[in-house]
Amino acid sequence: MTIALASVGLLAGLTACGSSDASEDKDAPLKVAVNPVPHGDILTYVKDNLAAKAGLKLDIVTFDDYVQPNTALKEKQVTANYFQHVPFMQEFEKKSGTKLSFVAPVHLEPLGVYSKKVTDLKATPQGATVAVPNDPANEGRSLKLLADNGLLTLKPNAPTSATEKDIASNPKGLKFKPLKAAQLPRSRDDVDLAVINGNYAIEAGLNPAKDALAAEKPEGNPYANGIVTLPENKDDPRVKKLVTLLQGPEVKQYVEQKYKGSVLIATS
Repeated sequence: MTIALASVGLLAGLTACGSSDASEDKDAPLKVAVNPVPHGDILTYVKDNLAAKAGLKLDIVTFDDYVQPNTALKEKQVTANYFQHVPFMQEFEKKSGTKLSFVAPVHLEPLGVYSKKVTDLKATPQGATVAVPNDPANEGRSLKLLADNGLLTLKPNAPTSATEKDIASNPKGLKFKPLKAAQLPRSRDDVDLAVINGNYAIEAGLNPAKDALAAEKPEGNPYANGIVTLPENKDDPRVKKLVTLLQGPEVKQYVEQKYKGSVLIATS
């Protein structure tokens, strides 16, 4: 388990409280778990520039992985998190037996195909090794991106959590190497292609709009990241204020100027 060093103090404060419930006091700061980039950056912008005027206090708790933000939410150490899309949330619900509530979409981090060895997907060699995220939602998302770009075909009605078993044809004989999402940027030295989540691509200095051999399109995309809470907190006025700020014009302008196409504002 890797926890962002910047968050150690905040996390220690949370765990020191034992069974404290971050959602009990509606006048308390809203504790939100995030991944550092871009979620933490965006939320810090909101905290520093917009929250006070809206009467909202924010505590930002940063995690480097895709496990702990939902664990912290499940254990009520935070009231909301901001790092995941609906298919990922649904996989967590299925595995954990915990019901969550996706309150609103905020942005899309286009999943991209990257390589240090291949300059054109059409020239992908036979038997190429492809690193993909090892969580079901993002593995299926990766296979769909490869299918959309002609490297394979999926069976009709393949689920969003598609695996190799859902591949109908694999003409190049691609070999898949599932890895933790955070490891994917480093895997480019060892594989022919790596399908990398947008946040980890950005952290590694990659720009999906410029560096990816192929990247997702925002239109009709179900993978927008948004605010998630426990069902009993979806109408928390602090959560509603945060959503209003995150979907406002200031955040849109901030995202467009800072990320220049690496992060896209959700269209729905």
